[in-house]
Amino acid sequence: MNNFKFEALNYLDFEYLNNLSETELSENNVKKMRVDKFPGFPCRSTLEDAKIGEMIFLLNYDFHNVNSPYRANGPIFVRANQLTKTYENNEIPIMFNHRLISIRGYSKDAMMIFADVSEGEFLKKKLSQILENPKIEYIHLHNAKPGCFNCVVKRI
Repeated sequence: MNNFKFEALNYLDFEYLNNLSETELSENNVKKMRVDKFPGFPCRSTLEDAKIGEMIFLLNYDFHNVNSPYRANGPIFVRANQLTKTYENNEIPIMFNHRLISIRGYSKDAMMIFADVSEGEFLKKKLSQILENPKIEYIHLHNAKPGCFNCVVKRI
């Protein structure tokens, strides 16, 4: 089995949002929202679905800030006042179990060399198989239907 590790985004990169006024959030194209359904608001710093009533931020994020044609950004949700959650080797966060996931494998030079989709319940086996290709340096997971970035999966 090829080992991997899920990496949530660092909450410290978003902590400043908690102190911004509504005007400042708006000026930065950030939406502050209260969660009204579960599941449906996947937090990128905990890799958990936010619970009903929680405050979240919706913002644009440079999730693939590389020198490559595959440089990319897009919308993400981040829960207010939540610490980054870490995951064990080969652990799949629960929020992936009920989603269709787009999987994108990248080489050392940040070029996409693999793409596929998988139901979340089969993700562990799929990631291990993908990492059999030694040219794949890291993987990005996205929610397949809306296309939103979820996280990076690193080879270990």
